[in-house]
Amino acid sequence: MSGVKVYRDEDVKTEYLKEKTIAVIGFGSQGKAQALCLRDSGLKVIVGVRPGGASWREASREGLKVLPIAEAAKEADIIHMLIPDMVQAEVYQRDIAPNLAEGKALCFSHGFNIHFKLIVPPPSVDVFMVAPKAPGPRLRELYLEGFGVPALIAVHQNPSGKAWNLALEMAKALGCTRAGVLETTFKDETESDLIGEQTVLVGGLMELIKKGFEVLVEEGYPPELAYFEACNEAKLIMDLIYQAGLTGMLKAVSETARYGGLAIGPQIIDDHVKENMRRAARNVKEGRFTEQWLQEYKAGRRNLNRMLQEIESHQLEKVGKFIRKLSGLER
Repeated sequence: MSGVKVYRDEDVKTEYLKEKTIAVIGFGSQGKAQALCLRDSGLKVIVGVRPGGASWREASREGLKVLPIAEAAKEADIIHMLIPDMVQAEVYQRDIAPNLAEGKALCFSHGFNIHFKLIVPPPSVDVFMVAPKAPGPRLRELYLEGFGVPALIAVHQNPSGKAWNLALEMAKALGCTRAGVLETTFKDETESDLIGEQTVLVGGLMELIKKGFEVLVEEGYPPELAYFEACNEAKLIMDLIYQAGLTGMLKAVSETARYGGLAIGPQIIDDHVKENMRRAARNVKEGRFTEQWLQEYKAGRRNLNRMLQEIESHQLEKVGKFIRKLSGLER
């Protein structure tokens, strides 16, 4: 362990947010969950979204005051950016920047736009991050149960001298200090998040499952059986790891699976794979992935759409629909 400090409820000593208006920009998965938790913690919350859209109607149904983004930014003391990464810079330039003034604060739940300088706030405003480490629905679920999800907090600019306290107070209002909050930096949060997504959480797991499925089918096993072994049971193993760690998972599986996994696994995911991961990490840290993604986004996401279509047409996905119907997960 690195000895990182974990902040909990008792470490939040100030109440600056009680006198502030927080504008949650966006009402998607995180926006909705965070806005409702902040409100239910007694804070003044408004929502900034596009007029007339589904998010506007949904936020209104929840009893929240809803305004166009520029008006919400003008009225707020703290502007909490919870719209997708790739539209944040455009919305910031058009609606947020003209309504920033000394003493206001910008808050983020992911450091992408600040770290890669797609958004450069004036030095007169606080800039901090509160990043719950769970999807929005899970954040809300645990908050309502009286607990919370862990979170990361970071400060990028602190002209008021209060940014750190504001971040801790926001984390507490979201229920995160009930679980535990760790200090980080915008750089470390952003880079580790992108690297983890690419090498393990999205890219790595997806390719491992696909290739495991393909090998089983190519070796002559029925696709339905291959799906169970390469994909369906991956969820069960991940649940065990989530609940009890790698050692707990190994103790829960059969001795045959334990030996096979420990003896053969490192031959599959070997140092060559690790070097590929290092290459991906360097591309993130040196900005090449961000440049590539910005070009792709501005060009209309043609490659992204093509890759999505390839996944949708993969045999794994077709078999998966059948298995999920058997399991009662799809109708």
